Amino acid sequence: MKLKIAVLSGDGVGPEVCDQAVKVLKAIELKFKHQFTFHEGLVGGVAIDKKGTPLPEETLTLCHESDAILFGAIGDPKYENSADTEIRPEEGLLKLRKDLGLYANIRPLKVYGPLIHKSPVKEKVIKNTDFIIFRELTGGIYYGEKKLSSDGHKASDECVYTTEEVDRVAHLAFKSAKSRRKKLTLIDKANVLETSRLWRKRVKELAKEYPEVTVDYLYVDNAAMKIILNPRAFDVILTENLFGDILSDEASVISGSIGLLASTSIGDKSVLFEPIHGSFPEKKGKNIANPLATILSAALLLEHFKLYEEADAIKSAVEKSIELNITTPDINATKKYAHTSTVGEFVSEYIIDKKNILYKMENISLGQSTII
Repeated sequence: MKLKIAVLSGDGVGPEVCDQAVKVLKAIELKFKHQFTFHEGLVGGVAIDKKGTPLPEETLTLCHESDAILFGAIGDPKYENSADTEIRPEEGLLKLRKDLGLYANIRPLKVYGPLIHKSPVKEKVIKNTDFIIFRELTGGIYYGEKKLSSDGHKASDECVYTTEEVDRVAHLAFKSAKSRRKKLTLIDKANVLETSRLWRKRVKELAKEYPEVTVDYLYVDNAAMKIILNPRAFDVILTENLFGDILSDEASVISGSIGLLASTSIGDKSVLFEPIHGSFPEKKGKNIANPLATILSAALLLEHFKLYEEADAIKSAVEKSIELNITTPDINATKKYAHTSTVGEFVSEYIIDKKNILYKMENISLGQSTII
């Protein structure tokens, strides 16, 4: 298969983790005889620095012309720490989502056995946790009208949703539940929010089209507790933009590290894959950022194009790296932690020739960035 992939590495550790995902995709390309081309584009703080805007037109054009987008992270302290900054890196991602029509963000959460001890939640609670969050991505309070009074003492953010915006992401969630354990949970705040009442009304109506799927309804505050107290109760979670943003980050602690969670953002014509973590500027340039979420995002990219064997090859390699403790400091507290590039190299070599790389394990230097 031939694929044109736009690589938007962004800020902070984004370039470091994206490099590893590209490295892994090149291993897939070699192993399975595909043809992938990678084209870099500027976004976020680095784009502001070089182009004066967080989303240059050439980047947007590249994304429209590509089959898929691999995204890193955005955010820079010099913009975040100033309340007076008119242009912020995050505006680039919001504009990108809106312009490409990326209306659904899909975030799978899986607990890896060897890392259960890293989770702050008890093993008996989280063991075998496996659910997916479907977050609406281009509506709600993030995109509503924002106002600040002339005296600076009053601010407002409008939250708006239409039935079309609700229905299109709800259908995706129902279809996913139908293919999984046939349970969908809508998370809202319908006791106080009119937009949530619209969500609940539409989901109840759409549920008639999916009679095999059981639907539960939870207020967001209750759901936030239940995700920690009983995460195995969830199969497919459906929610709006703000709630999905917060809950998916909360859920990430279950796995032991936010550096393990990948995501897909889907539109009618475009699709973007990214880790859910931020730019982690304090780790920038240290070669210790966890690349596994970005590498797993590459696996989601392959699944999107029905390259399931190739995606499974990445997942198996990631699981082996975790099993062998070839991991970065966030999930490997020993002095023999692996560097970002080491993890990428191991996963790549395991995909190409896993028997050979395991044979050479005694020659792997976990404290360096190369596999000898």
